[in-house]
Amino acid sequence: MPIETFLVSFTTYFATIGPADIVVLFAALTAGATAAERRAMVFKGVVIGGAVLLFFVFFGEPLLSIFGISLPALRTAGGILLLLIAIDMVFARSSGGTSTTDEENAEAASSSDISVFPLATPLIAGPGAIGATILLMADASGDPPRQVAVVAGLLLILMLTYLFLLGATQLQRILGFTVLHVISRIVGVLLAALSVQFIFDGLMTSGLLGRMSL
Repeated sequence: MPIETFLVSFTTYFATIGPADIVVLFAALTAGATAAERRAMVFKGVVIGGAVLLFFVFFGEPLLSIFGISLPALRTAGGILLLLIAIDMVFARSSGGTSTTDEENAEAASSSDISVFPLATPLIAGPGAIGATILLMADASGDPPRQVAVVAGLLLILMLTYLFLLGATQLQRILGFTVLHVISRIVGVLLAALSVQFIFDGLMTSGLLGRMSL
């Protein structure tokens, strides 16, 4: 299993799924729930969110073919999307690619079960994570060991998310908002560099720069 691909996958999913950010929102939305209810919601939410992302692991590339989207275009567009998410992480701002809107929070607050919405989607399987899944799998196309590495990175993040959510209240109390934001900022810097590399690779493989130099 290529270690480099695994590390890129792990870092990308840590940023786009954002276990540390989900913990804060989950703790707030389930303040009145019992421990058993929280455990049930965490299990259901992670399983459903993981299933959505695994769907795009196996069927993301065929969808690209159906819509006539080339790999260079996906790399460039995915890099731009990840760069926007990274910028929001570095400046500790809410991102539409990894978080919910005020309207979605209000709807979730009125529900006793948040496992499907907003936990499974869009918090776990949001636009950023789905886009990253298609991009990472397409980038590893034709190389089974690298594809396995991408899936391994996804499964590890899902496992961490599950464990983080199980101890959401305690984790938030121990680490505090400052430490959680510091972790997000560090990962945001790494994701920014990675996303720029995706953009460079997309432009280089598109042949656009070569045509412009003629």
